[in-house]
Amino acid sequence: MSNASLTDQRPPSSLRGATLPKWFAWAVAAGAVLLGLGISFAAGLDSSIQWALIAAVLFVAGSYGISAKVEGRRQAKDRTATSLVWVAFLLAIIPLASLIWTTVKRGVKVLDGYFLTHSMGYVRDTEPGGGIYHAILGTLEQVGIATVIAVPIGVLTAIYLVEYGRGKLAKAVTFFVDVMTGIPSIVAGLFILSLWILILDMGYSGFAGSMALAILMIPVVVRSTEEMLKLVPNELREASLALGVPKWRTIIKVVLPTSIGGITTGIMLAIARIAGETAPVLLLVWVTNLINANPFKDPQASLPMYIYLQFINSGGQGAAYDRAWAAALTLIAFIMILNLVARGIARWKAPKTGR
Repeated sequence: MSNASLTDQRPPSSLRGATLPKWFAWAVAAGAVLLGLGISFAAGLDSSIQWALIAAVLFVAGSYGISAKVEGRRQAKDRTATSLVWVAFLLAIIPLASLIWTTVKRGVKVLDGYFLTHSMGYVRDTEPGGGIYHAILGTLEQVGIATVIAVPIGVLTAIYLVEYGRGKLAKAVTFFVDVMTGIPSIVAGLFILSLWILILDMGYSGFAGSMALAILMIPVVVRSTEEMLKLVPNELREASLALGVPKWRTIIKVVLPTSIGGITTGIMLAIARIAGETAPVLLLVWVTNLINANPFKDPQASLPMYIYLQFINSGGQGAAYDRAWAAALTLIAFIMILNLVARGIARWKAPKTGR
């Protein structure tokens, strides 16, 4: 038998070193949690946050130490980075889950059909009963009017900046949009208060609050729409222009349909940003316990203001306290529905791919 045939019959040498099993991360996590609980119990720590942080540190350190001993330092660094990502994810999701759970647990006590279809009327804050119909109606009208004002201005401004904006004017618009992004809501409310109510003497109304909310909404719409328009490939624009299509028609028929999903999502985020604002409502809309379906006259209720007033008048207990949590749950559900609608519209209007 030749030497070549003997060489071919030798088992191939493995180039991979020792590796840990797939369940290693879960085992280390479980051990870190148990050890963190033990250390917290021994040290007399009562806070859940403290033992969770201890468990997180033990999880990262344990993953690195065991992996470095078995797999080597290079693989251990990779596992450490993965562990830090998971710890950061949990640190972000746990407060959100806790907030939702607490709101649902306390909000369902009085949340029913009667609560959603009746106003407070002449029910005192300390008395049971009443509802949030007037506040829901006010919020829907105020946010709706603000959206009608802000969305066209924001989208058209973004189109100008991306498709036409050149020179000093575009730089000035970009600068002022950046400045408006950081404006506190109380400043927008004071501006409308001085102009609309004090100078023009138009009085408190839902429309006054909508104008302040529109000021807060416009920069968010501009920024999100601008980024979505920049993601549209220039090849699509050039192909349309090469066929002799005017630029304005290219924007309407090619650019906007391509980016409509992201634009819609940005608009929904802007609506979610203003739906919970209280300062402009307090300054411009004021409050009422009665149903006011006319946003252009007299004070009008809103969900954020309703929650605030019910909470401060409850003293942390009683019927007003339960109504505040139920209204907060309703506001969260409202924002969630908006996001689901936005995703549905984005999927419906997204460009069709394939042959």
